Amino acid sequence: MIIPITALDIIDIVLVALILFQLYKLIRGTTVFSIFIAVFLIYLFWLIVKALKMELISSLLGQVIGVGVIALIIVFQQEVRRFLLIIGTRYIKNSRFSILRLLTSVKDEQGGPKEAEEVVRAAESMSIKKIGALIVIGRQSRFDIYTEGGEILKAQISAELLVTIFFRNTPLHDGAVLIEDGLILAARCPLPITDQVTLPPHFGMRHRAAVGMSEQTDALIIVVSEETGKISVVNEGTIRENITPDDLRNILLMEKVW
Repeated sequence: MIIPITALDIIDIVLVALILFQLYKLIRGTTVFSIFIAVFLIYLFWLIVKALKMELISSLLGQVIGVGVIALIIVFQQEVRRFLLIIGTRYIKNSRFSILRLLTSVKDEQGGPKEAEEVVRAAESMSIKKIGALIVIGRQSRFDIYTEGGEILKAQISAELLVTIFFRNTPLHDGAVLIEDGLILAARCPLPITDQVTLPPHFGMRHRAAVGMSEQTDALIIVVSEETGKISVVNEGTIRENITPDDLRNILLMEKVW
């Protein structure tokens, strides 16, 4: 028997695949991933026993799965919140929703060699002086919800200002600097911490906050370690360590974050 496949069936499959892929990106490397695999195996087992018409165990598992939906919402509440945050902040810019941004990683074609150079100069200076720093550079995401608890600046980007902000014992040195639309939007901003359990143990709170922010937004994050002075770049939940100033310059220009 040949099962007819229509265009709507193909669209349905593609949309489900995209949703599952986004869910995988959210929970990979976390303890929730193991829970998700266990739930998936239970559901698969239920489908098998249901197909084999094993009524008793099928009915029992059906009841467990029915009640388990509510339990899953409770267990995955952080991931559900994170997914909604991604939709609300990653794919909406200037109050305009774009289907293309939802399905792809389209970036505005804007150059920022001057701003990039200022950020590189600041990172290099802080690396030499071992001044800890956390710089978040936005793309499509909006940072309004992350400025709570911070100080709004809306200042021009300059290496001197960035170094001053992160200099030890200054009022704004704690937390992150948020850069949006080519301006320093805010400083001393608390960031969400990742719950990944696979990160190296030598990563401090800055690195974990950088990974957490990259999981919830499409931002590119620069971290300068206070202990070693090494520069790291975090993008889409992935961290690159021990970046040189030249590497950082190339990344900023290539990614076109402005």
